[in-house]
Amino acid sequence: MSALGFEVMLGALTTTGSLLAFAKLQGLVRGTPVTYKGQNIFNMALLATTVGIFIYLIFVPGSMPLFFTMVGLAFIFGFLLVMPIGAADMPVVMSLLNSYAGLASAATGFVLSNNVLIIAGTLDGFSGFILSILMCRAMNRSMTNVLFGAFGSAATSVPGADGKQGVMREVSLEDIATQMAYAKQVVFVPGYGMATAQAQHAVRELADTLEKRGVTVKYGIHPVAGRMPGHMNVLLAEANVPYSSLYELEQINPEFPSTDVAVVIGANDVVNPDARDNPNSPIAGMPILEVDRAKSVVVLKRGQGKGFSGLENPLFFKEVTGMLYGDAKDSLTKLVQAVKDA
Repeated sequence: MSALGFEVMLGALTTTGSLLAFAKLQGLVRGTPVTYKGQNIFNMALLATTVGIFIYLIFVPGSMPLFFTMVGLAFIFGFLLVMPIGAADMPVVMSLLNSYAGLASAATGFVLSNNVLIIAGTLDGFSGFILSILMCRAMNRSMTNVLFGAFGSAATSVPGADGKQGVMREVSLEDIATQMAYAKQVVFVPGYGMATAQAQHAVRELADTLEKRGVTVKYGIHPVAGRMPGHMNVLLAEANVPYSSLYELEQINPEFPSTDVAVVIGANDVVNPDARDNPNSPIAGMPILEVDRAKSVVVLKRGQGKGFSGLENPLFFKEVTGMLYGDAKDSLTKLVQAVKDA
């Protein structure tokens, strides 16, 4: 009963939590946190009740009504656990849910006396938990802040460090192609927008075209870019981008001042300079890719909307930044031909 109860309790909350996380990322429900007064206290009371029933069942394992009550409460807790978490924190939540699923698998292994399940589930569970901690450090936030801080609610959006935003400057495809064709170094910064547009192959084609012209091409990867841990690395590997061309945040930031063109593809929060310059910003202190230090910045976006965190990005209003609106895959495909013709 100890192993079985642990397995179904973790499995139940993982199931409903994962379904809600999916709904938030797909836009089926709003991505901003849903909160109410006394939410954390209620959630903790619900968890304590569920665990209390679990402990009771260890000593009185024949009580089936209580067993199914515990499963039902775990289903509800999984939903309530993810509900107050903003979509910007989904990479951490996905990693945590993966960890819960791994531990549930390990518990199932004890029930079935299956050593493979025990070993694989334990490795999955603890690696997911360690990854969650590393991602929280990458955002300069604590695990408790991610789970209970309701980051991304409407009230969190604040003005930029300079107190004003300005106007977004739209640029033409031809102007960008000319800048990139005659640049010495171009750095691509992929984000969730690249993933949704499935534009990784177009990025690789553009990079190949630039390299044939003698341009040095690098990729700046933020540890929490995308909606899952390692999302950008996986997509670029799928497009056969050489791993040696991928640079972590600490490696690529010193190179931006000598970069002629930084191309931001659907990224928002991971390149927001307010994290560095505005102490009043909700993301203050979060390490970012400092693309605003490049000589020229090109941002590929579908429109003028905000990122998953709901915060405005001052980068889009800077003089060095040009906005290219439209589907990322379509824009990059056109850029390939424009660079060839430049």
